[in-house]
Amino acid sequence: MSTTGEKNTARFGHTELPEEQQRALRKAIKWEWITIGFLVVSTFLVYLVLGNSQAMKAAWIEDLLSFLPPISFLIATRVIRRRPSESHPYGYHRAVGVAHLVAAVALVVMGAYLIVDSGIGLFTAEHPTIGGITLLGSTFWLGWLMVLAMLLTAGPPVVLGIVKMKLARTLHDKVLYADADMNKADWMTALSAAVGVLGIGVGLWWADSVAALLISTSILRDGIKNLRGAVGGLTDTRARTYDDSEPDPVGERIDSYLRSLGWVREARSRVRDEGHVFHIESFVVPRTWPRATLRRIEKARDACVEMDWKVQDMVIVPVAELPEEFLPGVAKGGSEYR
Repeated sequence: MSTTGEKNTARFGHTELPEEQQRALRKAIKWEWITIGFLVVSTFLVYLVLGNSQAMKAAWIEDLLSFLPPISFLIATRVIRRRPSESHPYGYHRAVGVAHLVAAVALVVMGAYLIVDSGIGLFTAEHPTIGGITLLGSTFWLGWLMVLAMLLTAGPPVVLGIVKMKLARTLHDKVLYADADMNKADWMTALSAAVGVLGIGVGLWWADSVAALLISTSILRDGIKNLRGAVGGLTDTRARTYDDSEPDPVGERIDSYLRSLGWVREARSRVRDEGHVFHIESFVVPRTWPRATLRRIEKARDACVEMDWKVQDMVIVPVAELPEEFLPGVAKGGSEYR
């Protein structure tokens, strides 16, 4: 029977999050809703001043695509809270990877489409026109409103990205990291669109298409980067840090600890990233079989789980020698127990 305290405790599956991660999760959810609110306003504002500019069109579509990461994050964080079941014995952590993949595919497809669309406009020497608009009794060039809209929407995403980047590190959340990374680069989109519009104003018809190409390339680059990371996670590549910059150090820490135990001669682990948490299989070669007692194995497992909150599921398997078929690269010989 759950107590009130248990109900209020944030979990990923059956993993109870430490206080630091609980606070980070609450903040991340709040900031993603703030992001969605900002995007609703910014996409509507840009839509009002689109005109015939290819760069503005590309910037507007990028704003629409920016809804995908925060929505994916919010859905995934609800799904992964479900406890493991008979049909899902590993839990629902892969929902994060699925959300990441969906967002990445959308970015790749739309980025590729916009590159083709902008390229056609450039090679056919399409001359976009931006007319005037009457507002509050005054008539002026619509381009000024376009530039103003871009400048107004350039700053907030950068701030949002910086805040969410720190939370992504704390939560080991690659979807949140991808969202933050895109936000931090949004100022380049706004600047490119503004330059493209000003280019039209001074008679450089090609500036608009070039700006649209730059924005489209940025979208495609984000998509490919995220697609690579999402596919890698779903195909069980070696667990890496939240930003995919390097292998996660938790595997080395666990191996080092296991090797330090008096009854262990050799140890090697394989770590699978389930989304936020890890599933770890550690193979240990005991010095002598009588020393590999159940009590010692359970004590070692508990110590490894306590090392890092991300270590959700872990098994320690005593073996006569490190299995090369499970741990590619392990040299045969020298690992057998005495």
